[in-house]
Amino acid sequence: MKVELVPIKEVIPYARNPRINTHAVEKVAASIKEFGFRQPIVTDAEKVIVAGHVRFEAAKQLGLKKVPIHIATELTPEQIKAYRITDNRVGEESEWDKALLQLEITELDDAEFDAELLGFNAEELKEIKSSVDDLLDDGFSEDGENEIEEADTTARIASYSFTIEREQYLDWIEKLKQEVGFEKKEVIAELQRRLGL
Repeated sequence: MKVELVPIKEVIPYARNPRINTHAVEKVAASIKEFGFRQPIVTDAEKVIVAGHVRFEAAKQLGLKKVPIHIATELTPEQIKAYRITDNRVGEESEWDKALLQLEITELDDAEFDAELLGFNAEELKEIKSSVDDLLDDGFSEDGENEIEEADTTARIASYSFTIEREQYLDWIEKLKQEVGFEKKEVIAELQRRLGL
């Protein structure tokens, strides 16, 4: 795939772009600023945008003079029209593996990476990070040893809650640790996988 750097003023937004995405421009601009321009804008032979309107607007917001583009010369006009829609639509079909997402975000947090650059708002990040954390807090302590308390453990998942006898809960967590490892994030990921989260 050939990519070339062209003056941004030569790139033309598609006038009939059906995707409303102005809310994403600021997040993409932050991403480009942090990571660089990693995906070129796809254009037709006249340099009208086929895919990458948000990247284009983000580049303008950042004051970039040149942007990387890939000219899709091998596509017919009908294919270009279809690709404009397909490129946006297929992204809506994917979903997150929440356990793995939480694992990745936890590791980035541990490395003190700015989570705001991930594209999630603060409320979404809080939900991702805490989905199973509260349940697991009883099975881990700061020094890695189980803390045996007298109280039973209440498990809460969404609007459901139930009580587990303390010893039974700690045995269950210990078995999980033996299966997947002793790192809290690994146990969280396995619990979320088992719960289908």
